[in-house]
Amino acid sequence: MAQFYSIPIRDVYKETDDCTVISFGVPSDLEDEFHFRQGQHLTLRAMINGEDTRRSYSLCSSPNEGVWQVAVKQIPGGAFSTFVNEELKAGDTLDIMEPSGMFGVEISETSKTYMAFAAGSGITPIISMIKTHLALEPNAKFKLFYLNRTVKSIIFKEQLEQLRNQYFGRFEIYYFLTREQRDIELLNGRFTSEKLQEIFTKLVDVAEVDEVFLCGPEAMIFLIRDELEAAGMPKEHIHYELFVTGLSEEDKKRAERLAQQNVEGVEITLLDGGKEFHFTMTKDFDNILDAALASGADLPFACKGGVCSTCKCKILEGSVEMKVNYALEEHEVAQDFILSCQAVPTTDAVKVDFDV
Repeated sequence: MAQFYSIPIRDVYKETDDCTVISFGVPSDLEDEFHFRQGQHLTLRAMINGEDTRRSYSLCSSPNEGVWQVAVKQIPGGAFSTFVNEELKAGDTLDIMEPSGMFGVEISETSKTYMAFAAGSGITPIISMIKTHLALEPNAKFKLFYLNRTVKSIIFKEQLEQLRNQYFGRFEIYYFLTREQRDIELLNGRFTSEKLQEIFTKLVDVAEVDEVFLCGPEAMIFLIRDELEAAGMPKEHIHYELFVTGLSEEDKKRAERLAQQNVEGVEITLLDGGKEFHFTMTKDFDNILDAALASGADLPFACKGGVCSTCKCKILEGSVEMKVNYALEEHEVAQDFILSCQAVPTTDAVKVDFDV
């Protein structure tokens, strides 16, 4: 069972004007629980204005560095990001869940070529991957295409430049800017189909790339994914993590349809921490997570938006339908895994297991 640990803040510093990096002082007796793979994230919890507030942030440090760091970009009106960027200081403590997430791939024993596209704070899991794969795979190569507004807004620019020098010839960076003009027209503005095709023609041979990592807004991710597939990249080698900016029309229609689903009276059984928890759905909540929390269950969750997979569980009996799913892979859904924050029961009884 995933749980929160109270962890001291070792250091807090501004990476850019609107992005703060937090270093955690994980005690030696918890290092095994907090062991992570490049690409994973931490779920943080704090009481902000009297409310239990949780957010998931990707680890930007590498597992072989022996440190735990996340970068938090200020979001206008964002409760947690404002708290981190304006109030949090070294010596404070935060409740942190052990690392989780499926973004990324294992270290390879063969020489691989990696490619990544990131936008803004999407660099956080990507830089962890860059540092890890290049350090542990002596012949690996990595190409990064990184989109930002201006040069000053580039998160981890100094670190990236140091990595380029350290792994000269193995690590290439291409910066794309939306609010400053570059001499090379290709590097101006957002990614488009035409621009991607030019990248695949002039800067990288897709046929020579083994794995691709994408992290940023969903529209950008899906555009690049589709162009990569059109260029011949097998979809099982395209790995992505989304920043969801809004529901698609398909998602809205599904959510509206499921809002009409009568869940009142549905019997729910949860397996969590080796124990069973029973409750009956009421009309107040239509998804399993919110109904369970209101009934007194202590379940793991973070975003409640179908993005982070913190609330993942497995259906043992009955059936549900998810409003949205940005976190689970097709093979996970085929194995009856669901996101409890998006799961609307479609049978009179449902049994789910969080101990998976």
